[in-house]
Formats: sequence, structure tokens, C-alpha cells
Amino acid sequence: MTVTTKKHLSRRTMLRGAGVALALPLLDAMLPAQTPLAKTAAVPKTRFTGIFVPHGMAPGYWVPKTTGAGFEFPLIVSPLEPFRDRTVILSGMYSKSAEPPPGVSGADHWVAAAYLCADKPKKTAGADIYDGTTIDQIIAQRIGQDTLLPSLQCGIDDPGANSSNCGEGYSCAYTNSISWATPTKPLPMEINPQVIFERLFGDGSTVEERAARREQDRSILDSITKTMGRFKLDVGASDRVRLDEYLQDIREIERRLQIAAKASNAVPSPEVPSGVPESFDDHIKLQFDLQALAFQGDITRVSTLLYARDLTGRTYPESGTTMSFHGGSHHAEDPKRIADYARLNQYHVKMLAYYAAKLKSIPDGDGNLLDHSVILYGTNMGNSNQHLHYDVPHILLGGASGQLKGGRHLAFPSRTQTTGNLLLSLLRIFGIEQDSIGDSTGVLPGLV
Repeated sequence: MTVTTKKHLSRRTMLRGAGVALALPLLDAMLPAQTPLAKTAAVPKTRFTGIFVPHGMAPGYWVPKTTGAGFEFPLIVSPLEPFRDRTVILSGMYSKSAEPPPGVSGADHWVAAAYLCADKPKKTAGADIYDGTTIDQIIAQRIGQDTLLPSLQCGIDDPGANSSNCGEGYSCAYTNSISWATPTKPLPMEINPQVIFERLFGDGSTVEERAARREQDRSILDSITKTMGRFKLDVGASDRVRLDEYLQDIREIERRLQIAAKASNAVPSPEVPSGVPESFDDHIKLQFDLQALAFQGDITRVSTLLYARDLTGRTYPESGTTMSFHGGSHHAEDPKRIADYARLNQYHVKMLAYYAAKLKSIPDGDGNLLDHSVILYGTNMGNSNQHLHYDVPHILLGGASGQLKGGRHLAFPSRTQTTGNLLLSLLRIFGIEQDSIGDSTGVLPGLV
């Protein structure tokens, strides 16, 4: 049990129960009276989310017709219109690291790992994998060492159905993870929301205890009900409201996890592990909601999400097309197929907008979580029908705690600015003054 008084609370205050450690959102009680926020330990920290989506975007449907401010949102990125002031669209980017090294065949579909490090992976199907340390892990080393989880890695597609060799002599490690702690250590992308939930809020409970709790439809919050009641007596009315909303969000996620677990247990499938929603829509919203909760409770400040693995044949009924993801990316330059593929891409961006809306709805210091975040959303192909790695879509969302000006389309001449330059610029936002990363030649002009 946590003992509190009406005095200043630490930002690291947690409520503990049987097998539960509940980190708390930023409360007014964590801000010393009459002290400017910027001078307190509770000053909001800039968060980072890196999101990778394979197979590019439909040509002609994502690049604004004008540059700078005041542009019109094209079809694919139109779901981001409500977040114009927090959106930067980057066109002309060169994903050089996705191309095979000189004299080496293959690559393309086997190099998702290059996305956040801008390094060409070593071609190998053995244990001697080698790529680069990704920026999420570099950022986590800087800002994540005093949080419960330095970083959080999430995914959607199950990597377990593949052999160790994913194709053309490249290890599946390069496809299965976009987060690498070192050039030889990829981190697993967790696809099961239940596992992530327990990682965020579990504290010492056994597998059996967690299973029994779920079987009885009990909440992790049940064991801290009395403690929470006493805690609320020592905080103000606005903090009590914020706590209630936070707890409601946790209970709602638990409810959705229970539904997913019962559905997957009723219809066992090797493609959908127990507890993983079969619907992409349900699945990705849970993953995003968990990341938002982790940011809100300052459990972590760094996350990554792998929307899909390369070559996936998944369809997205909510997109309005039955076209499969990889199949649709090879549109043969057919205008109708390109238009259908654009609808699929638009749906993916709609899910990104869901995440942005969630972050924007959560107060954080002198703003909200979207104000204090940087979300990188991108791919490593331009025209996927031709497997081209230039003119590659990238989007930035969030205010980066005042460091990133939104409402802009930055257009660069084709093949002049590598994605490494973008990554180097993002590191600078987090106060990391590296000279280079991957194939970078300098920071991205005009971004910050």
C-alpha cells in the first residue's frame, strides 16, 4: 500500500496490490505549488512511437499538390485532417537502406529492420545477423532508463509461422522486428495485447494467478480498490476525476481483452494465438490504446509498432476493399487497382488517426500527449509495383513538446534525402547529438 499525504507526490508514485503495480497519470498533486512546470520533475517528457507499414502507398493518392502550409490532404492521408496542426508530410524521401548492397541480390521484402536504423542488413539466413541499432532504442537509452519499461515493442502479424529463412537468403529476424537493441539483437514485437497489459500493470503475479483472474473475469484493479479509495482522499477534485477516467480506460481494455480471449479460445487457430483479436481493427486499436496508457502512466516513453510483415496476404474488410495487402501493392499500374489500393492505405492511416485522437484526448502537463509526442509513420517503398525505394511516404505526427511545427508538406527532390537524415533529425529532437546514423549525410533541411 502506498502512503500519501496532501504534500507533493512523486511522479513515480505507484499503487500496489496483489500482483499489481499501477503507475499513475500525471496529477496536479505531482506539481509543487507555485512552481513553474518546466522547473519540476514532473515536466512532460517527449514520447516517441515508430510505426512501420510495408508495401508503400498507392501512387498519386498520398502526396499533396502544394508544399509548405495550407496544402490539401490527399485521399490516403485525409484521416489526419483533424490533426493538421500536428502533421508533417514528407515526400521525396529515399529509403536507400532497403536496396540491396552493390553486388548482392535480393532485399526488398526482407529489410523492415532497416526502417529505424537506415542500415542495410547483412545478407544471411544464419545466426550471424547484423543490421544497426534502431533510433527507438537509442532514444530509450536517453529517456527510458528511469521508467518501468525502457521501451515497448508491439506487432500485429504472428511471426511464428515462418522458418528461419524468410527468402532470398535473408533471415526472418530482419522481417520480424523493427526494433534492434544492438546490431545483432532484434527485439521481439509482442502481438498479444494481454501479454502487453500484464507487462504494464502486473507485478509479481504468476502465470497461474493471471489465468485464474481472467477465468473469473476479475480486474487487476480489484486488489487496489481500498488503497485507491484512501489515495483519492489526499488529492484534489480534478485529480480524482483524472484518476477515475484512467481507471475506466484500464477496465475497458480489460473488457475487450476478455472478449478477444473468449473468441480465440472458442475458435482455435494457429494464425491467431489465444487472446489475440482476429479482427485487425480490434487488434490494432487495443495495441494503440495500450501504448497510450503506457505513455499516460509514464510506464514507458518509447514504443514501436509493426503494422504488418512483408508479403502478408491479409485483407482489411473495414477498408471497403477485399484486396489483399501484398497483392494490392502489385497493381500493375492499373488505375482501378491503384484506386482500390489507395482505399486500403487510407484505412491504415485512419488507424493512425485513431491513435493520434487517443493521445490528444489525454491531458499531459501544459498540453496533451499528442503535443508531447513524435509519431513516425512510414514505409520503405515508393511505387511498390516496381519495388522502388525512392519517393517513399513518411509522416510525422505530434508537437514534440514545441520542437516540431505541424501543418506542413516538406517536399524534397527525389533521391536527395535519405531516411537516415530523417532519423538523425529525430534523434536531435531528443537531445541526442550523433554525427550520423546509417546512411545519413546530415539532418533533414527545414524539419526542426
